[in-house]
Amino acid sequence: MRDAHRSFKLPDLGRGLVALLLGIAHPALAGTPSFTPVDVPLHIYDGGWEHFVGGGLAVLDCNGDARPDLVAAGGTNPPLLLRNVSEDTVAFEPVADTGLDIRGTTGAYPLDIDNDGHLDLVMLRVGPDQILRGRGDCTFEPLPYRFDNRWSTAFSATWERGASAPTLAFGHYVDRSDPDGPFEACDINHLWRPDGPTYAVTELVPGHCALSLLFTDWARNGRADLRVSNDRHYYVRDGEEQMWAMDPVPRLYTEADGWARHTLWGMGIATRDLDRDGRDEVYLSSMGDQRLMRQIGDGPGFQDVPFDMGTAAHRPYLGDDGRPSTGWHIAFGDVNNDGRDDAFIAKGNVQQMPGNAMEDPNNLLIAQADGSFAEAGDIAGVASLHRGRGAALVDFNGDGLLDLAVVNRRAPLEIWQNVTRTDGNWLSVSLSQPAPNTQAVGAWIEVDDGGAVQSREVTVGGGHAGGVAGPQHFGLGAAQTVRLRVRWPHAAWSGWQDVAAGAPVVLRR
Repeated sequence: MRDAHRSFKLPDLGRGLVALLLGIAHPALAGTPSFTPVDVPLHIYDGGWEHFVGGGLAVLDCNGDARPDLVAAGGTNPPLLLRNVSEDTVAFEPVADTGLDIRGTTGAYPLDIDNDGHLDLVMLRVGPDQILRGRGDCTFEPLPYRFDNRWSTAFSATWERGASAPTLAFGHYVDRSDPDGPFEACDINHLWRPDGPTYAVTELVPGHCALSLLFTDWARNGRADLRVSNDRHYYVRDGEEQMWAMDPVPRLYTEADGWARHTLWGMGIATRDLDRDGRDEVYLSSMGDQRLMRQIGDGPGFQDVPFDMGTAAHRPYLGDDGRPSTGWHIAFGDVNNDGRDDAFIAKGNVQQMPGNAMEDPNNLLIAQADGSFAEAGDIAGVASLHRGRGAALVDFNGDGLLDLAVVNRRAPLEIWQNVTRTDGNWLSVSLSQPAPNTQAVGAWIEVDDGGAVQSREVTVGGGHAGGVAGPQHFGLGAAQTVRLRVRWPHAAWSGWQDVAAGAPVVLRR
């Protein structure tokens, strides 16, 4: 039997505590994650070098039945819309004539851009992007937004104070028109800000080949700034990770603000308050080390957590391929409902890069009681060796367990049902409010189980080329009841209210 803690060195905490920690992760015990494959209609994200990246997955309820549906980017194939027909078991069926017959898609993000209560889709493309209006029946129609012919690979959105429409950020990869490219030929990015009935478009310069964008209220001051993760493979030098302060005229944070310059082969962004200190950690996927960082000080300074945390996930944990691993989409979620957030990382070679592992299994990093993480992808049954790209951890059948979906490059889409045997409780929280911003993007949710407070920001963006719109899942461990409060966008905190575990909660502002 493999040691579930092989990915990190246990600190010297005493033999008794070490034995207890090893026991927690033992596969024979309740709480050990377990997933089973779901039959899925065939869908493959395909294409040439322009589709080495992308392959995003959007999760949204497209027909109002409270079941999360899926839209998977197709590359040179058309996107696929899967309607959720789950009962006790997870099940999906394809939908025809959806209005999604678009070629060249790299990603998809759900967003109610027109404030009608139905989720729309932002479709990223190699070519002009498209925004599609959701009709509420899993069909879509084009909205009259006009985009340049670019190679889009990242997106995020937020609702700034007083705005009647969302602010949109589009990240672009290599400038295909540059005759000296592709190396050191990164395109610029674009910020769309509401300007009366239209949008004012600002160039975010310099661009360093963005593969993930995320508006997040990292300082918890009511304003979301824009984090950008960039791919060093093409910017090569003079590039770095970025964060734009969303002042009236956006500006890059610099070392004078506390921002620490760092470079990586950036693929995806995820945030979560893992240690319950009221400040989100930031997890960046990359070729080689995956970087989990904590905020230091009160400014935009972040530093890597110790290697012993077990989050670097820098080599495959199956087989004998010791070359560096390649991470794409990162998703946080408590897969065994023990009250600690775990992390899934979709893995896979870009195509056939010889310096990186070819057999590169997905990671499922299970949070331990001491704050470290232990690999369980193989034990859980999700260690696919396909070239993973976009992904989502979502409760598809409403049983309180987070299921998993992954888009693969040149291999079929995969979905797994979470069948973990656990006594842990859970809570699902859905927010809505009157227009504008019907999905309450920018809201914060806090859940107090009496021992610690879990916090969650409602965001659009991050990950790799796709995102989730829908309920926020909280694992609660043994808690039977919790206290819940919400800070609605650009408002004060609500009062605490007591809610029972094990059920969905729907809150309307």
